[in-house]
Amino acid sequence: MITQSFLEHGTKILQQHGIETARLDVLVLMEDVLGKSRGMLLAHPEMKIAEPELTQLNKYITRRSSHIPLAYIRGKVMFYGREFLVNNHVLVPRPETEAIIECLKKLPLGGTPRIADVGTGSGCLGITAALEIFGAEVFLYDIDPGALQVAEKNAQARHVMVHAKQQDLLKDCNEQFDAILANLPYVPESYPINEAAKFEPKLALFSGKDGLGHYRMLWEQIDVMADQQQPTHVITESMPEQHKELAKLAQGAGYRLLSIEGYAQQFVRLSATED
Repeated sequence: MITQSFLEHGTKILQQHGIETARLDVLVLMEDVLGKSRGMLLAHPEMKIAEPELTQLNKYITRRSSHIPLAYIRGKVMFYGREFLVNNHVLVPRPETEAIIECLKKLPLGGTPRIADVGTGSGCLGITAALEIFGAEVFLYDIDPGALQVAEKNAQARHVMVHAKQQDLLKDCNEQFDAILANLPYVPESYPINEAAKFEPKLALFSGKDGLGHYRMLWEQIDVMADQQQPTHVITESMPEQHKELAKLAQGAGYRLLSIEGYAQQFVRLSATED
């Protein structure tokens, strides 16, 4: 089979199964398996596909037709311009989460900031922070050991030194941080999700009736910390319709809203700026 024929064939199958990005997905899988750029594939539609590669591509199309996330099939995804390993232990990083990094880079953190990525999953936030913020000491926390294994592999692949630890948010944490990055589960338990998201770990998606259960725990944990231990900055991600309630939770713990960027909210400790 030639590349043009497979592109048409694969696209048709995925479209029949309700994959909205069918043609793009087929092209991405062809790039991976054939080791050719998209431009090369499109410029040479007559290129022949060898039998082993064709067999692999058909397997991938079958998996994608069942709505398994493309990132899980490929085993990788791009985040903030870098490639990260992913599997079904971690949430697939979303483009909107990059706003947390944008918020972080605007903070006056000083020369050697200590940053915690709470609920790290793949580690994409914490590792990106370590790469983008010069001199940062980064901690990766997650309750799932399987997720931590993925995060540690990503740190090794990026040659980044981080502290990875199995941790229930900030419970009994004795470290002091300049900034906390928290992309915690925020999907309400009855919220309809797409077919691909159903393959992602529920632990990383859902958080109670209103989706803010994990954030309530986080702010409660911060609130009971000693004053000198409380982080100066906290950056969260949630749905825009949750922002108002999340800001109230932060205020109850002694923080005020500093800015909003997309899904991200940036909070600062009141005593750090107003006492």
